[in-house]
Amino acid sequence: MSTVVKLSCVIITMGTRPAELERAIESTQAMREQGLQLVLVGNGVDLPPVPSDVTIVRLPENLGVAGGRNAGVEASTGEVVMFLDDDGWFTDPGLADHVAERFAADPRLAVLAFHIVDPAGGTGVRHHVPRLRAGDPDRSSRVTTFVGAGFAARRSAYLEAGGLPADFFFAHEETDLAWQLIEHGYTLEYDADARMCHPPVSNARHDIWYRYDGRNRVLLARRNLPWPLALAYLADWTALTVIREGRKPGALKTWLRGFAEGWRADPGQRRPISMRTVWRMTRAGRPPVI
Repeated sequence: MSTVVKLSCVIITMGTRPAELERAIESTQAMREQGLQLVLVGNGVDLPPVPSDVTIVRLPENLGVAGGRNAGVEASTGEVVMFLDDDGWFTDPGLADHVAERFAADPRLAVLAFHIVDPAGGTGVRHHVPRLRAGDPDRSSRVTTFVGAGFAARRSAYLEAGGLPADFFFAHEETDLAWQLIEHGYTLEYDADARMCHPPVSNARHDIWYRYDGRNRVLLARRNLPWPLALAYLADWTALTVIREGRKPGALKTWLRGFAEGWRADPGQRRPISMRTVWRMTRAGRPPVI
């Protein structure tokens, strides 16, 4: 592995997928032999036996995806931190060198979103390509958000922008961080050459998805957007959700309850992005209204 940039990798687990977790850890072995630090976070659970070179973090309670990843970053010593879901895995030991070289070459690069490949050879799921035009996953591009299942982040930029919003628990925490990174002058890129595997599963498989999707859309807008854009963003997503989920009244009802909850909940510190950032996002292909 390149010594230009020291790397860490964070995996968080709730202990529900032991076989998949073992596979994820095993997929980092060659990278660890070349200097990668692996940090394993038990999100409110005890951890199974792991290799002696793995850094262990055990949280006394489940802090969600956002809180768990933040804890992993705190325990990381690398300048760049790679993130891997416990049901994902790396297939190319050369990925570490590739990531290190990308970050060494561009000091304003904050996030490198990985190309998430369906291990069965299918087309994968659309949301794993973090842009509006997701039909060609083999095309790299500048992006304005990223997928938490697999990415790398510059640790200093991650911390400078405030990390992932722990109160989100799950859903859209990556977009909150992404918008603040762009506000701080950093760039985010989807790298089609940085490949990893992850099952092609929908976020809606989680029982809490519709509630948190609705709630966190509101929190995201309240925290980050100038009010005219916040209202446009929420109007757009409400219309899209009604269209998409109209045939699933139970799901839509849960989403609307979450949407209402987002207006009652404390969004945390309000940090509206500037119009300059809005323009940068628009030029990258995704203005913050959709």
